[in-house]
Amino acid sequence: MQNRTHTCGELRIGDAGKEVQLCGWLENVRVVSAALAFAVLRDFYGSTQIVAETEELVNTFKGINKESTLSVQGAVRERASKNPKLPTGDIEIVPSAVTVLGRCRHNELPFQINRSREADESQRLKYRYLDLRNPAVKNNIVLRCQVVSALRQAMTDHGFLEITTPILTASSPEGARDYLVPARNHPGKFYALPQAPQQFKQLLMTSGFDRYFQIAPCFRDEDARADRSPGEFYQLDMEMAFASEEDVFAVIEDVLPPIFARYGTYNRASSAPFQRITYLDAMENFGTDKPDLRIDLRVKDAPTALYGCGFPPFDPGQAEGALAIKAVVVSDFHETRKFIDKTLADVEVVSGGKPYWFRLDENGEIVGGIAKFVQPIRDEVISALNLKPNDFVALAAGKQTAAWKTAGVLVKTLGAAVPGHMDREQYAFCWIVDFPMYEIGEESGELEFCHNPFSMPNGGLEPLMLAEQGKIDPLTIKADQYDLVCNGVELSSGAVRNHDPEIMVKAFELVRLGEEDVRKKFPAMYNAFTYGAPPHAGIAPGVDRMVMLLAGEDSIREIIPFPMNKNAQDVMMDAPSQVTQKQLDELHIALALEEKD
Repeated sequence: MQNRTHTCGELRIGDAGKEVQLCGWLENVRVVSAALAFAVLRDFYGSTQIVAETEELVNTFKGINKESTLSVQGAVRERASKNPKLPTGDIEIVPSAVTVLGRCRHNELPFQINRSREADESQRLKYRYLDLRNPAVKNNIVLRCQVVSALRQAMTDHGFLEITTPILTASSPEGARDYLVPARNHPGKFYALPQAPQQFKQLLMTSGFDRYFQIAPCFRDEDARADRSPGEFYQLDMEMAFASEEDVFAVIEDVLPPIFARYGTYNRASSAPFQRITYLDAMENFGTDKPDLRIDLRVKDAPTALYGCGFPPFDPGQAEGALAIKAVVVSDFHETRKFIDKTLADVEVVSGGKPYWFRLDENGEIVGGIAKFVQPIRDEVISALNLKPNDFVALAAGKQTAAWKTAGVLVKTLGAAVPGHMDREQYAFCWIVDFPMYEIGEESGELEFCHNPFSMPNGGLEPLMLAEQGKIDPLTIKADQYDLVCNGVELSSGAVRNHDPEIMVKAFELVRLGEEDVRKKFPAMYNAFTYGAPPHAGIAPGVDRMVMLLAGEDSIREIIPFPMNKNAQDVMMDAPSQVTQKQLDELHIALALEEKD
């Protein structure tokens, strides 16, 4: 409390008559006359009005640039014109002395502090220290601190130990690009920043620790998107020994709802137990494994009559591979053609697939879009989709996965845009379970792990042996893996871990990696498991995404103190940046940059 007796959000009418000293930033000055001016002083806690009633003090404030830091000494008095919107709106300070503590040397600011969220994002990120002075921006960071504190307390109350794991570690194939760090004392070798503490937390279980957690920093060289920040992010990482999927669910369902109820923008949240949806059911009914349960729209299989109806995209003979057609029916639809065209164009941009449509007018007639192809099979289509007047039908066609994806974007976009189909003000949690263990890679065309290679296959060794013998399709093997989803945002993936070396080796053999490959890629974990590992399971909800939902923000950058831009650049610190030749020489690194034309 150096240089101040009170904060700028603290004084009330009961303090009238006191001599006080406040410190803060000069937010605004309004000069009324040569001997009267009103100033606003702002600090972390709030703002207070200052009244200059002498020509000398008015000139003092006129000579100070906004956002300079000041110390103001003076008397508290009751305001004649009160401001009910301000906690300190009943009082004002009549100063006896004003001291500049830190002068702002810029006559013009990059943006108005209290309207910084309206500024261009590049400017906000470049001058983030000014952006954070905006109380609305600051409040998101305060919320983040409160949520992290509450998570720590809740996990400790559940018997978990907070244990930090290494930041400099070995590179391992975990699904994303590593950030590499050259090792000065080991020429030609590199550390990697951890994509997640996955192996370390499993090793802790093998070491005999029963319940572990940490607010873990994770580093992945990935592109940005609305719910993912490039570079680094934080997660509530947890692992439990001698535990099953049900044990993990019980902890999460006990920890998260009270935090969402206390800190969330909305006052409703799912209570335990959260709804459980299999991966296949999620894809069939929502077109995504991240369903937003606030939306009442569902994906349906299109009537068989639409296949070969004369509309080329619905012709199985012209499709590449097996054709799937999915339908999304929106009831009580009264939107304009302009709305339809724009909405479906947005869906195509996001999904990469072109949607089609028709609707039933108030008389039950099929109109618009591909109506002329549907008209000849009108009765079959209406019956199969149970259509009523003023129903709108959006359609997606293509390979199964492509049709699902487009239909999923249709559900999300139409559900949010058409009134009456989304109960927005709640937090709707669900578990997605029974994920496939394997998939066919889009680029390789070969069998690959679908998600986490450390997951235990459902059924243990037996289905892997049957797949190896050709008795079952490996694509039918399910993993003891689960995702936690809230409002269409994947908060976390988790799994019962594969703690048995024999099962682990067999799982990797199906993706063309032998025991030596497993030993080489995961030496510590493989060796540790040979010394008797307990069954264990865990999960790691994303802290950034969680706070984004709680704050009601659409972009994850709004709740990160110093975020990078979409190109993984820190424009405030000018990172990444060039380094000196001496630094490169010390690290035994030579650059081979392509010359730009």
